[in-house]
Amino acid sequence: MFDELKAWVGRRETLHDVLLPTPVQALNATLDHPPLDAAAGRPLPPLWHWLYFLPLHRQSEIGPDGHPKRGGFLPPVPLPRRMWAGSQLQWHAPLRIGDAVQRTSTLAEVNVKQGRSGTLVFVKVQHQLRCNGAAEPALTEYHDIVYREARQPGDAEPPPQAAPADAQWSRALTPDEVLLFRYSALTLNGHRIHYDLPYATQVEGYPGLVVHGPLIATLLLDLLRRQMPQAEVAAFRFRALRPTFHGRPMRVNGRVDGRTVRLWAQDHEGWLTMDATAELR
Repeated sequence: MFDELKAWVGRRETLHDVLLPTPVQALNATLDHPPLDAAAGRPLPPLWHWLYFLPLHRQSEIGPDGHPKRGGFLPPVPLPRRMWAGSQLQWHAPLRIGDAVQRTSTLAEVNVKQGRSGTLVFVKVQHQLRCNGAAEPALTEYHDIVYREARQPGDAEPPPQAAPADAQWSRALTPDEVLLFRYSALTLNGHRIHYDLPYATQVEGYPGLVVHGPLIATLLLDLLRRQMPQAEVAAFRFRALRPTFHGRPMRVNGRVDGRTVRLWAQDHEGWLTMDATAELR
């Protein structure tokens, strides 16, 4: 059954969108910045392209977890839990507000492994964004998705890692239900673990609402923008290591070494939840 999923490798889809200013202003407010002049031609902050190319599935096509039903572009993995595990991005040219953008997505890899909690399916998708009819991409992104079996009582969890203690920058915040709702709305993310507390706790077995991995990654690069407003990010990669839950304090941290910036997030217990690296131009 799982081997059949490899036949989906190479599947491709192309979407078009325009980088309009309203989503930029909305995320800017959600991240608690003063009002932003989102004039045409202004460079889009890194990772804010996730506000576009939204998953516009019909309501009848949504599954019980709030995600689109399996199949379509992504393979029909027969496992109930899905997680954005990480990404690797490289900017070749700026994305700018007002750009007309084409995104070509290719299903690059499907791998099946056995872990401590059962079967895992790893799916890697490549996205290339081209602006205003350009032949070469402005951004190449690889998106890692992991599918897992349902959580069972007594499932072994990966041992936690202590967060580094050598932060040069640090920002504390406590994600609440409103922040999670606003980010879900901005990205049209219907996954119920981010806003439906009974579902998150009673069905998927989490102790609270799960903070979006992409939101944490965005908060990491937002910390970099706050500390180095003129810096240009050329590449960024991150790995999600441990869930973060609403109502609990967390920290985003950074340390710069030349053109390399180490960024990481930690939870209320000091465990490392996301590890990331940004390369500056």
